[in-house]
Amino acid sequence: MLVTISGPPGSGKSTVASTLADHLDYDHVSGGDIFRGLAEDRGLTLEEFNELAEEDPQIDKDLDRRLRETARDRDDVVLESRLAGWMAGEYADIKIWLDAPMSVRARRIAEREDKTPAAARAETEKREQSETQRYEEYYAIDFDDITIYDLSVNTARWGPDAVTDIVLDAVDAYQAERDEGPTPIENVRYQF
Repeated sequence: MLVTISGPPGSGKSTVASTLADHLDYDHVSGGDIFRGLAEDRGLTLEEFNELAEEDPQIDKDLDRRLRETARDRDDVVLESRLAGWMAGEYADIKIWLDAPMSVRARRIAEREDKTPAAARAETEKREQSETQRYEEYYAIDFDDITIYDLSVNTARWGPDAVTDIVLDAVDAYQAERDEGPTPIENVRYQF
């Protein structure tokens, strides 16, 4: 099974994807890790590499090609990136969208990158603008359109363990539906 985890920077994609992969005993493939590794290989900060990607479309296209190939060629994977749901397309069994308000995401990024929330917010807003323009230009993707996702979770509402439990419930229900028919409601951990 292929599960995609998508969302903007600081939404909790990496945390939830890693924990979910551990729970499912799946591989975790992170587009963000690939992108950061490419930036590091070139001796650039993430912001500098993002600016380079604005000038060199091949950077994004190579990363996106890797995501599509992973989705097509591998099974038992949690594929995580901002565009994972879009790039995986019909190969994905279940597509998850994670999000949180910018103030929450900027605080998370500031903590993980040891910078001020104001600096993290400014960099993130600039990055998101740039990436949104590029996705529209390259693939005609409207990043605000989340209708391709099976589940959308506001990660500001719950901690990482609870978000992972919500996603696990969705994955379990999908597997049960696929394998045996509809899941009885009493077997779901969270009832809304």
